[in-house]
Amino acid sequence: MDRAVVEEARPAAIVPRRGLVLMAALMATFMPAVESTIVATAMPTIVADLGGFRLFSWVFAAYLLAMAVSIPLYGRLADIYGRKPVFFTGTGIFLIGTTLCGFAPTMSALVLFRGLQGLGAGAIQPIASTVVGDIYTPAERARVQGWISSVFGVAAILGPGLGAYLVLHVHWSVVFWVNLPIGFASVAMFWMFLDERVERHPHRIDYLGAVLLVIGVGALMLALVQSVSLAGDAIAALVGLGVVALALLLWQEMRTPEPILPLALWRRRIVLTCNLAGFGASVTMISVTAVLPAYVQGVMGRSPGVAGFVVGATSISWMFASITAGRLMIRTSYRLTAAIGGAALVAGSLVLLTLDPASVPLRAAAGAFLIGIGMGFCNTTFLVAIQANVGWSERGIGTGSQMFMRMIGQAVGAALLGAILNWGVNHRLPGAGDAVNQLLLPGLRHHLAAGEIARLSDAFALSVHDAYIAVVAVAAATLLLALGLPRRLSPTRSR
Repeated sequence: MDRAVVEEARPAAIVPRRGLVLMAALMATFMPAVESTIVATAMPTIVADLGGFRLFSWVFAAYLLAMAVSIPLYGRLADIYGRKPVFFTGTGIFLIGTTLCGFAPTMSALVLFRGLQGLGAGAIQPIASTVVGDIYTPAERARVQGWISSVFGVAAILGPGLGAYLVLHVHWSVVFWVNLPIGFASVAMFWMFLDERVERHPHRIDYLGAVLLVIGVGALMLALVQSVSLAGDAIAALVGLGVVALALLLWQEMRTPEPILPLALWRRRIVLTCNLAGFGASVTMISVTAVLPAYVQGVMGRSPGVAGFVVGATSISWMFASITAGRLMIRTSYRLTAAIGGAALVAGSLVLLTLDPASVPLRAAAGAFLIGIGMGFCNTTFLVAIQANVGWSERGIGTGSQMFMRMIGQAVGAALLGAILNWGVNHRLPGAGDAVNQLLLPGLRHHLAAGEIARLSDAFALSVHDAYIAVVAVAAATLLLALGLPRRLSPTRSR
């Protein structure tokens, strides 16, 4: 690594009470982490109350799209103006959207407020992780970022149970409002205990680049997220718009003095490798959350509770693997810890590839458990490696680039696996889509004849097998990318 980068990579904030700042960062990270699981649990009740089932998927898509397009913008602004003002702005938008979601009178209004939530959420986790990168040395950062990553495991375990309790005993609005005290507390703690040292000098904000980035990424994300429901012409138009906007963005970023998306950052071996590998790991992960529950319920004929147990194995292993990875990379290297994660992703994918209708749920849980280990090792290592490879003035966009690629990986993975499943079922049983829906819903499954269940289960199982072939290939590519990291580089060795 360049010596100037090493010098600038030292903590840029003077923080006598770092533990309190870390607590604020953990609380901030918990908000968007628990948001997805707790809202998913409450959605059936919300739909029953507000109606508008046709907008069901948009409650999640609006949040995902807004968050994805805003992450790089917040990261760059944090590098220019400092972490605190940008974090306060993003968190404020998130909390306003959160409050309004609880008061939503219709499903359309809820979708709009979820989009506002997502615009704020794009600042929270990336900047919280950036702050941690600022106030800890590279060796300390490895251990602490492991704790940050483990928050997602905790949120995945607590979220469903908390959401179910609030829906049953209070009201679905509280599912959103539970983040309000957490958000106010994290803002207050950052304001009181984080003393930033930001050099003030004139800036030329790349407004055109920001607009092109939002249009390009937003159009492509929309095409991916809604690929199942949109017509072919609409998807083609969105993809065309996205490609043109991103091409113009590339031209704009090459000519502007202060680009919103610095291309030089992506030319660095470690940043590029970690971001591509983070993308691959997220594609692998989405196969657990999006595909495995349907297999457990539809093919194995198990209850939603069993499917939840299987997916929950990922959260448990992810939490402990994140902490272990942070400690291991200090003693070894980024390459070794990332390779362990990549190998676990491959192993878990292979276990899921070999599932059959007669498999016991523990076998599916074992595959999910291995993928959780892979995610804990990979995500922690990639983030720490990127933060150590950039200086203070690039750490916001560097951290944001990793978060952004993870989100893109989830969207691409969901669209890719969904397309494989739909094609496989339609190829084997043309016109069986509605019957497959019955197969997956416990309340409707018993209406199907035994022979029909067997026929549908076989077709769906073979289609899932096809999807996991693709997942194994992506996991293997992630492992190869991890092995491409420099051999000796670690939080304690810069070359």
